[in-house]
Amino acid sequence: MATITTEKRGHLYLIGLNRADKRNAFNLAMLGELAEAMTEYEADSELRCALLFAHGDHFTAGLDLGEVGPAVRSGSPIFPEGSVDPLNLMTPGRTKPLVMAVQGFCLTIGIELLLAADVRVAAKSTVFAQMEVQRGIMAFGGATLRFARECGWGNAMRWLLTGDRFDATEALRIGLVQQTVPTGRQLEIAEAIAERIAAQAPLAVQATLASSRASLTDGHNAALASMYEAARATMSS
Repeated sequence: MATITTEKRGHLYLIGLNRADKRNAFNLAMLGELAEAMTEYEADSELRCALLFAHGDHFTAGLDLGEVGPAVRSGSPIFPEGSVDPLNLMTPGRTKPLVMAVQGFCLTIGIELLLAADVRVAAKSTVFAQMEVQRGIMAFGGATLRFARECGWGNAMRWLLTGDRFDATEALRIGLVQQTVPTGRQLEIAEAIAERIAAQAPLAVQATLASSRASLTDGHNAALASMYEAARATMSS
């Protein structure tokens, strides 16, 4: 059985974690299939927005370290070579928007996928934890790079350095998610947001996303230097 489901719905691409019997814990196959789904999304010009969600009661219990750990220790890639990195850390990366809906446990890589996404919706009963330090390791999927930027230094360190669990109210307070909703409605509401994004002019959406990202990764001046050229290009499209 596929560990990732995909569905094209007009200009929207739905990607579902599908290892519910293991609380959607990521093994190597699931990481690879997620990368393949992201690569398909990036390559299809008809797809304008993706929605990442999970089948079952939990978004993810994190990484299956019994399988993923040895691969990381040996230096083996956890995503297929040439595929789009779901964590948007390596090239090739994703240039189109990603909305996420989470519920149940959203642990370790679940938070790191949220930090790599653009709009995030959580069920009110969601439980979060970046718990790597409790296992004697460090987060390596982007949390050390993005958590403080997205949520503030003190907020990030409170949860990164303890590995403690926190709830959806705290996730909303610190900006890890943009909206909390009644449990069971997270996919419906996230899909409505994704549909709104997909309904907009795709070149304008992608240019807006690129400029906003550049301000974070390259700095204000570098983003400013390319902003007007990008704006002129969209006006000519």
